[in-house]
Amino acid sequence: MTSINTETGEYNGNEGRSPRFTFWVFFLMCSVITLKASVEVKNDMEETNGASKWAITCSAVTFTVTALVTMLHLAPVYSSLIVGTKVEGLIIIILAGFWAATVSIVTNTSNELGVVKSDTNQVSNGNLYYFSWAGFVNSILLLVSYMKSSFGIDLVDEIHGRGARLMYWAGMLASTLVVVGSSARVFIEDCGETSDFPESYCTRTKLAIAVGTIGAVLSIVVVGLKLCLSSAPFTVEFVSATLLTVLNAFGVAYITSNSGPGRAIGNLHYFT
Repeated sequence: MTSINTETGEYNGNEGRSPRFTFWVFFLMCSVITLKASVEVKNDMEETNGASKWAITCSAVTFTVTALVTMLHLAPVYSSLIVGTKVEGLIIIILAGFWAATVSIVTNTSNELGVVKSDTNQVSNGNLYYFSWAGFVNSILLLVSYMKSSFGIDLVDEIHGRGARLMYWAGMLASTLVVVGSSARVFIEDCGETSDFPESYCTRTKLAIAVGTIGAVLSIVVVGLKLCLSSAPFTVEFVSATLLTVLNAFGVAYITSNSGPGRAIGNLHYFT
């Protein structure tokens, strides 16, 4: 919490500086870059869509809020109004929800914002794509930091305490869910009855869906066992890890190849 000398009114910076100050400053930078990129994309569109308006609105709101919070951090007298309070927690939760939706919208090829719909479905605006992801990840880090300082809940230690490698399995679960969602969207959009894509492309898209689904199921099983029992049976974890290693080796080779749906830089490429 902030520390202010009651006699002199001076601020003891080493004691009062919020551990989230750096996160808030970075969040401000992400919102500025995303806002500028969103406006540029909107101006280049022949017909403005709702997705571009959402990206601009979310970035503008985040910029306003993060700028205000950052200024309050810099003013010792007012920092106690925000640092570690329920207001800060509520703001973080709302912004995390905003940016989760923004990432989903920006990376959807149908919206033609961060990723353009073409035969490669490649990133069309690097600033919009990468900084929307950066803003979302930063909002999660803000939430983790807030929970630790305000409620004494250290999620990292809690995860480690629930069993070895739980963090890796949770990361695998998150990655496979992105792979499933991205590949399913590609299949729906590009592999219909009137598809112009070759059969090998759609076959590899099905492979991506299968790899992602199997990975998600196995990850859920192992994570569930570790959370409930603090440890998964060695055989279950070893077999699951071995199977996922083999599946992902083939997945990377076929899905991100020149004939695969993940050949272009994007969610499917990175998370595979």
